[in-house]
Amino acid sequence: MLIVGSIGIFVHFIPLPSAVIALFRAVIGTLFLLGVMIFKKTKIDWAVVKKNSIYLIISGTAIGFNWIFLFEAYQYTSVAVATLCYYMAPAFVVLLAPFVLNEKMTIYNLMSTVAALFGAVLISGVFGGVQVNLIGVGYGIGAAVLYAWIMILNKKTKGLPGLELTFFQLLVSAVVMVPYVFLTEDLSGLSFTPSVLGLLLIVGVVHTGWVYQLFFEALNKLPAQTSSLLSYIDPVTAIILSAVLLHQPLSTIQIVGTLFILGSAVMNEVFNFRKQRSSVPKQSENLI
Repeated sequence: MLIVGSIGIFVHFIPLPSAVIALFRAVIGTLFLLGVMIFKKTKIDWAVVKKNSIYLIISGTAIGFNWIFLFEAYQYTSVAVATLCYYMAPAFVVLLAPFVLNEKMTIYNLMSTVAALFGAVLISGVFGGVQVNLIGVGYGIGAAVLYAWIMILNKKTKGLPGLELTFFQLLVSAVVMVPYVFLTEDLSGLSFTPSVLGLLLIVGVVHTGWVYQLFFEALNKLPAQTSSLLSYIDPVTAIILSAVLLHQPLSTIQIVGTLFILGSAVMNEVFNFRKQRSSVPKQSENLI
């Protein structure tokens, strides 16, 4: 999660369109996970893959555009604000779940969602005279909405272990992103210097392939509650690195908004822990 929290710093210094960065991340990450699966001699159950193909195609496509929106948010606003907007995803899952998953909305869920939305208003700079680019906030929230859909689709995906699920999602993302990039971007004017290629490799290998490998190894050894709560190292890391390395500190009112957003996410985690205490951990856990 420390590595995930640093991705915004690296993307900040890559002078390429967000779609191009997302494409490289998807391709490199796919190849890395393919290598891991070959090394582990993973046997793929193609019947299960076929059964979940629709969900894999939709969620894989959502991952690509989710990354584009997040990387665009980094360009328009601070890494900290973009990351915090991204952590609105659990609140959007709560709002969508009654319609998509037929899950009942509880007072507990509603309170945590309202808290998250209030936190988003505070970090957006609407109050307190903080200068924040609302376009960047919009891209960050757009990324959160897409991530919420990915989490919902993962709940509908059955029988695929996390590593294989993510491999196929990244593969779909790469396949979808290739024509999108070639149709929407002028690649002739882009400069792929050694430093740019190095940063792209770091984002693809370290922040995608290696992180996923570490994540799934951790899931096999840690309780679900522990791995979920450890995920909050990500936004804290992003906030600290953004302030120290990019000189993008949060104001007092934005720090209050941060507490509302992260507190809301923790409330949702606690509620889910209580609800699923006696159930078997889901196979479709993922990290994007």
